[in-house]
Amino acid sequence: GPNAAQIIGYDQHLETPGGRAEAVAEAAERFLDNASHEPFFLDVGFMETHTLPGDSLFGCEPGDARYAGPPAPLPDTPRTRQDIADFKVAAARLDAAIGRVLDALERNGLAENTLVISTTDHGLPLPGMKGTLTDHGLGVSLILRGPEYFGGGKVCDAMVSHIDLFPTLCDWLQVEAPPWLQGRSLLPLLRGEVEAVNEQIFAEVTHHAAYQPQRAVRTQRWKYIRQFEARTKPVLPNVDDSRSKDVWVESGWRERTVAPEALFDLLFDPNESHNLADDAAHAAVLQEMRGRLDTWMHATGDPLLHGPVPLPPGAPEKSPDDLSPQG
Repeated sequence: GPNAAQIIGYDQHLETPGGRAEAVAEAAERFLDNASHEPFFLDVGFMETHTLPGDSLFGCEPGDARYAGPPAPLPDTPRTRQDIADFKVAAARLDAAIGRVLDALERNGLAENTLVISTTDHGLPLPGMKGTLTDHGLGVSLILRGPEYFGGGKVCDAMVSHIDLFPTLCDWLQVEAPPWLQGRSLLPLLRGEVEAVNEQIFAEVTHHAAYQPQRAVRTQRWKYIRQFEARTKPVLPNVDDSRSKDVWVESGWRERTVAPEALFDLLFDPNESHNLADDAAHAAVLQEMRGRLDTWMHATGDPLLHGPVPLPPGAPEKSPDDLSPQG
């Protein structure tokens, strides 16, 4: 909203009648159709793929081609299929809206001189995905389109993180990067000079709707996740409401055990379902991954090193024993 825009530091907030993709795209088109020749940064945010249960926009029926089995880790049931169908309808609406923004860049002669960064903030808004530190939660799309190294339709499978975008822009624009940046420029990847810029990436959750402090480190082969509360049960208010969530809750999800530490072999166990933290054969890998995480937490001054992290002023606090993030 407008207040958030001022807090973050935008010069202008574009008004939209509602938050739907069509309205957001229309506001972006108006801006681009009237853009001056000054350089600009335009942040176009869509909420479409945050599907909501029973959203009247969707209504995808069984028999529709989109009514398909869900990705792991969800079971294939009629209700999980309904969530995936709705998600695909939402993704199509999002795709059409992004197309309108790209078309506006083209018709105004801006496409050749504008870098477009398309990305998301987390995985699908379904159980075992958004809000988790498995790859189902961390894996996001990142599409870069623009002049020079940002064209040509290349696909890159190197491990990258959102914190790599800032140093990439500095590198490309030949602007001195602030000394506090922690990411790495992706330009060597895009120029084809290297196959990787990161040996490891890090991820964290502290507060979402409820307090759930956890940290993770991922290498090409291994994922290590550590919980920082003594709680051993799922924190369900940190999971968006959905039919898929209902399926799990009705089957006893509240009573499932969450391990204080998890180690996954991403080569043999890409769904991160078989925890190796207590497996003596992997003790050396566990120690190494613990060390990687500890080093990162100290290097970045992680507040969890000093105990529980207080809630930001004014933020609503849900009990971890609640069921829903709503209300």
